[in-house]
Parts: sequence; C-alpha cells; structure tokens
Amino acid sequence: MIDSQGIYSIANNLIQSYGTQNPMEIASSSGIYVASVDYFKHLLGLYICRMDLRSIFLNNRMDPYLTRIVAAHELGHDLLHRDIAVIDGLQDFDLFRINNAIEYEANAFAAHLLIDTDECIEYARNGYDVVTIAKCMETEINLMLIKLQELKRLGYDLPLPMTATGDFLKKIEV
Repeated sequence: MIDSQGIYSIANNLIQSYGTQNPMEIASSSGIYVASVDYFKHLLGLYICRMDLRSIFLNNRMDPYLTRIVAAHELGHDLLHRDIAVIDGLQDFDLFRINNAIEYEANAFAAHLLIDTDECIEYARNGYDVVTIAKCMETEINLMLIKLQELKRLGYDLPLPMTATGDFLKKIEV
C-alpha cells in the first residue's frame, strides 16, 4: 500500500513534468496506449499491462467529464499498481470501490491529478461545503470527498462533513 504523501507526490510530479493535468495526454506521453472502445457494456475503463505493453481502454459511451475521471483512475493503476497487474494478471479494476485499498489508491491519485490543491483548500477554508466546492471546481462530489480526505491525511486542517461512498459510479449507465 502506498501512503498518502507518496500518491500526492506522484500526481504533482506528473503535473509538473508534463505541464498538464490531462490524464490522456500524460498516459500517451508516457508510452501508454489509450483507446476509446465500444465493446464495454457496463465497464467504464480497463487497465492492462502485458509483456511491457501498457494499455488503458475507455468506454466510448462516456461523456468527456466522466472519461477524464476514469482515465485518471486507470493512469493511477499504471503508476501505482503495474507490478500487481503484471504479477497477478490483475486487469479489471472497479472504479471508486473504496473498500479495496488498490482502488482507493487509484481514486486518491485521480483526485490529486484532477483537483487543484490550492484552489480546493481555499474553498474549504472559506466555508464552502463539499457539494459547492465540487460544483465550483467542476468535479464529482465523491472525488472531491476523496481529495479532502487525502488532504486531511496530509495534515491540512479542513472540515470533512462526510466520507466518499464507494459505489457512486457503478450506478452510472453509459
């Protein structure tokens, strides 16, 4: 398991190295094959690593907003869990399953990659609730909750009225 500081550092180093928060651009520039596919019925995304070929497959029925979140999550698996995917053949990761440490780490990575820390902290310290912060920052509420949870773990004194639910994206039909 990777600690909160490690995940936060990996996400921020990528943003600095590539000059973007766009997970598809980072993945492509990192040598990961990224494809939008039409053969997933319920699956939103998939990360596979076989014989050093790293691939992210994204359901093409998702809107750009959801595609960005799923791509960031799958990129997190590449950066944090590639060794597990190769050794154990782990291929299919459920997005936002909080009760699984591997999934939580990929979610935390996605939150740090996609949500600007300084802006998030400013909203929280100015008394905005999580729903309003998520709306202002144009992100999903549960992803924002994960970001706030992780910032608290990093030592920030922020209000955290609730925790993220683990199945919110399972209810999305594409």
